[in-house]
Amino acid sequence: MNPLTTNPSNPPKASLGLGILPVVMMVLGVILCAIGALKSFHLDGGVDFGISWLLAFMFFLSIALGTLFLVLVHHLTDAGWSVGIRRFNEHIAALLFPQLALLFLPIALLAPKIYSWMTIDPATDNTVAAKLPVFTKPGFWIASAILFGIWWLLTSQLKRWSLKQDETGAAECTHKMRFYSGWGIVAFAITLTFSCILWMKSLQHEWYSAMYGVYFFASSAWVALATVYILTVWLKRRRVLAGVFPDGSFYFIGLLFFAFTLFQAYTEFAQYFVVWNANMPSETFWYLIRENGSWWWVSMVLIFGHFMIPFFILLPVAVKSNAKVVIPVCLWAWLMHALDLAFNILPAHHPEGFPLRWVWLQLGCFLFMGGFLTWSLAKNFAKHAPYPQRDPRLLEAMGVNLNVANDLAGSNPAEASR
Repeated sequence: MNPLTTNPSNPPKASLGLGILPVVMMVLGVILCAIGALKSFHLDGGVDFGISWLLAFMFFLSIALGTLFLVLVHHLTDAGWSVGIRRFNEHIAALLFPQLALLFLPIALLAPKIYSWMTIDPATDNTVAAKLPVFTKPGFWIASAILFGIWWLLTSQLKRWSLKQDETGAAECTHKMRFYSGWGIVAFAITLTFSCILWMKSLQHEWYSAMYGVYFFASSAWVALATVYILTVWLKRRRVLAGVFPDGSFYFIGLLFFAFTLFQAYTEFAQYFVVWNANMPSETFWYLIRENGSWWWVSMVLIFGHFMIPFFILLPVAVKSNAKVVIPVCLWAWLMHALDLAFNILPAHHPEGFPLRWVWLQLGCFLFMGGFLTWSLAKNFAKHAPYPQRDPRLLEAMGVNLNVANDLAGSNPAEASR
């Protein structure tokens, strides 16, 4: 597929080439989730099913939010190298609505069982009273709806003007995407912070942390970059992005992946250091719970697996462009991110240690959501051109801008070198 020979009025189509894999994942996930839901509702009223579903939901939400951030930064910085990967990033970000909104419904329905503050009288608990009116059942549902509404508006408009750019190539499309990215980056920061606090941190509502939103942002960008690297390698080997994403551009994704490895570790350490230094019981209890039982070992795994292993592997310059090395690190990043979210979510209901007896249910939730979202992504990806057709920086992304400039100047590098 050569971008120089494509007709923007009849753009090329491509598929992710995953076959029936998403459907198989959904079927296996449904079976495990159904069995797990029956068992959980029988034993604990559905609590373990709810937190297992929440764990998988926050994992995929973080990837979608991370790719939305990459799209916003692409437009705000007017980047050239990321043109080729912009389209599938837009598709992943667009999963925020309606796909992830639909997947949120079980959490909304089981919220009174998942979040203990919903059953606490604000008159008897100042930590709940201080968060009114959001920390009420209607407040939780309304705030959640507002978050998905903002994400829908932002992702739908960015995608709409991106596809319109394929049709017309008008400068208005570029200006509109920059306009939405301008206010969108502010809305992104606010909604991401509010979502992780409302849906994840509030599992232990007494705890305070000024770093939590930054931590979740760094984690979302980190796992999104791992996902983008894998998808880019896959699509390039299928020759979908062969003409618009040179091999040298993998360095930029790898460099960002390395940078967010550092940044994510810094946010986690800074949060721990502030809590440790203040030494206030209203804050330290969160970490003290996570020193119980097997949670201590999980924290050790995260220290080495989430930071040290990826850091030292990605440190050499040449490695960042070497897919044979980076792809395993990206897959490892998925595992570490899921474990990190489990470290944040599960101790609220299992302070004694990691609930290994429910791992199969958690796996089922991951399989179902992963299959459903991958199926939706593949379906949307196949409907449109796999990369922007008339982006003003498309030639730069292809690495031919120098030749074009020389031709416009009336010279030919090949002839000049003779």
